[in-house]
Amino acid sequence: MRVRPASPDRSATPHLRDYGDLMTTASARVAVAAPNDLSASAGTRLAAEGGNAIDAALAAVLVTMVSEPGLVSLASGGYLTIQPPDGSAPVTIDGWVDMPGRGLPAERFGRAVWDVRTPYGGDTTMTVGHGSVATPGTLKAVERAHQRFGRVPWAQVLAPAIAAARDGFPLNQASHAYLEYVHLEIFGWQPESYAVLHDADGTLVPRGSTVRVPDLAASLQQIAVEGSDAFYTGDIAKLMADDLEAHGGILTLDDLAAYEVAERPALTVRQGGWQLATNPGPAMGGVCMSALLAMCDGRPARGSWSPDELAHLVRSQHAVFGIGINRHDDEDARLGLARELLNRSLGSASTAHVSTVDDDGGACAVTVSAGYGSGVLSPGTGIWLNNCLGEQELVLNGVHALQPGTRLNSNMAPTVGRRERDGAALAIGSPGSDRIVTAVAQVLALHLNGGLDLAAAIAHPRVHVRVRDGQDPPVRIDHEADLRLPAGLSDELGLPTRSMDTHAMYFGGVGAAQWEPGGGLTAAGDPRRTGSVAVTGSNQAHST
Repeated sequence: MRVRPASPDRSATPHLRDYGDLMTTASARVAVAAPNDLSASAGTRLAAEGGNAIDAALAAVLVTMVSEPGLVSLASGGYLTIQPPDGSAPVTIDGWVDMPGRGLPAERFGRAVWDVRTPYGGDTTMTVGHGSVATPGTLKAVERAHQRFGRVPWAQVLAPAIAAARDGFPLNQASHAYLEYVHLEIFGWQPESYAVLHDADGTLVPRGSTVRVPDLAASLQQIAVEGSDAFYTGDIAKLMADDLEAHGGILTLDDLAAYEVAERPALTVRQGGWQLATNPGPAMGGVCMSALLAMCDGRPARGSWSPDELAHLVRSQHAVFGIGINRHDDEDARLGLARELLNRSLGSASTAHVSTVDDDGGACAVTVSAGYGSGVLSPGTGIWLNNCLGEQELVLNGVHALQPGTRLNSNMAPTVGRRERDGAALAIGSPGSDRIVTAVAQVLALHLNGGLDLAAAIAHPRVHVRVRDGQDPPVRIDHEADLRLPAGLSDELGLPTRSMDTHAMYFGGVGAAQWEPGGGLTAAGDPRRTGSVAVTGSNQAHST
């Protein structure tokens, strides 16, 4: 039987530091862009309780992992890029998933998985089931960020997520829109998962209805007391591993116990008078975003894209993705191609995202993903498990092809920035699979080079050069209907085009927050994916 945790005892849990002295200092003011109102409000709540931008981001992303079923969960992977308020160098904390299966015999691999094909995302095939679960890293990365940069106690950071799990949360637009495609194929085959998301007649619960996930609040309470150890070596770890073993999965207690986060200097690029910092290799997202942004240096020169600038943007995307960095599972190969791509460009460089800044100049951008979801709601934990081994656009040689312990590839590009002339701070990122890179780069170019404000830059129509091996056609130009491509561009590049709905969720869901010494705090969300923004001192979070 699982033991329910008591109240936190700091004397017995050394990772819960005593912040008594820090709590007497004035609270930072923060701006938050998050996927929903609960998440955004959690960020401003932490600031009001004495936290900084990092505390706000951690609280917001923990609530997001509770309240975005189908899109993300506690058993996710992710990256945090942090700009410390003291002006020290930005860092990226890598909590991305890795390949499980340490010590297992060969016959255990290749089982307990099957493919699901869905029109979601413009026709996507994904691999699901117990065998699609990769080793998750987000909780360890969140804990590391708190230990390094947080200002309020760990249990306080968890409190909003515990409340959301205990009281229930509304099923929001983005989750509901995704689940409409896959609620039966992915989240309907396991009884525990089916029961949470479906009414008695078997239909998906309506948008806005209250969702309660059994055992999730208890798991979060245990993590608040024991730290991430509860998830990686404790009761929660054993419950997850035992169920996976019973159903043919390859994620084991050894994999969970061996998982380690990596902290790296962030990859930096200058643009429009700002020094930007993003996710470095071996992940591809930040590298490609930096390269694409550098290729567009100074463009657009004013406001929106001119026809020539738009043609340059499309050619640049084609050049970045055509190098093949997204076609390598091997970390060393990706790093080699990353160096080649950055030398070339800088010499001439199912997902959720939270962005926060504070008025001390601190900034935090967090992007997390559970893939498309394995369909497994781990019994006794309330935690939906990822299918990151089954994201076929990232795991290219088969669901179990990698060596155990290998970090998977990622498109994530959580980015922070500091303006050189006055120290203004920026945090930005997006969900969107292989559209993350192009979404973030276009918004940054429009804001920093073109001079559009954050909201206008995010709402501006987008274009994406899609490169997916094994799909027909493998390369094409996708664009929103209200973005007119220059005449002859498709013929010049030899690529077909596809016009899609204006403000289609396919093109990402950028969230950004900014602080300026003379202009205060602002935050903006993406109309393509209903999100929420909040600023300290305003009455409440509001959806965009």
